[in-house]
Amino acid sequence: MTGFVSFVGSGPGDPELLTLKAVDRLKTADAVLFDDLSSGPILSHAGKGTDLVGVGKRAGRASPKQSHVSQLLVEYAQTGARVVRLKSGDGGMFGRLEEEILALREAGIPYEIIPGIPSACAAAAAAGIPLTRRMTARRVQFVTGHDVDGTLPNDANLVALADPMATTVVFMGKRTFPALLEKLIAHGLPRDTPALLAEAVSTPEQSLKRTTVSELAKELQAEFSPNPALILYGPLATDYDDG
Repeated sequence: MTGFVSFVGSGPGDPELLTLKAVDRLKTADAVLFDDLSSGPILSHAGKGTDLVGVGKRAGRASPKQSHVSQLLVEYAQTGARVVRLKSGDGGMFGRLEEEILALREAGIPYEIIPGIPSACAAAAAAGIPLTRRMTARRVQFVTGHDVDGTLPNDANLVALADPMATTVVFMGKRTFPALLEKLIAHGLPRDTPALLAEAVSTPEQSLKRTTVSELAKELQAEFSPNPALILYGPLATDYDDG
């Protein structure tokens, strides 16, 4: 027997931001393998008899190995189950989607990918700002601040990331942003570039802090919150009041 796997993007955390297709797959799933940030009220859409398996990875916490998660997907599907692999935000963005797809392909298991609202888009919406603007922010770029060993990636395109006319979103970058900023300043990024720290976006714990890149780096060195966060910097990051 061969089942089917639906990779479902759950969005940033607010269950009202789920797509209709995501809700449908949750309702009909035999098993849901979910990330930490996709838990809580989102899982209420799953049926009563559904197996709910937490497989989330969080920095600084004990987490299942990726090979184990991929093997679980294969094993569930091989029983003929309809499996949902629930990933926060959009699963194709820094979500280790490719490793799990490859495991399914090797096992001959069919799958689909259902996109979710990226957390970067949700953060900008929560702050009441666009990500692009004609003439001053023609480009938006997403980058991870977290390599597989938890350190700052050493192959980042620093010239592109130091472009003051782009909107840049750093995923998983709170621990490494001070080190990244040193490199960006050396490549020409102004110290007073607007920045936004968006934590726990679209959840009751949401926090938005508008500042500059240099002030943000100082604050992250002095105090660290465990909440998941994005860092946005560029010409639009602090353009608007909180309302």
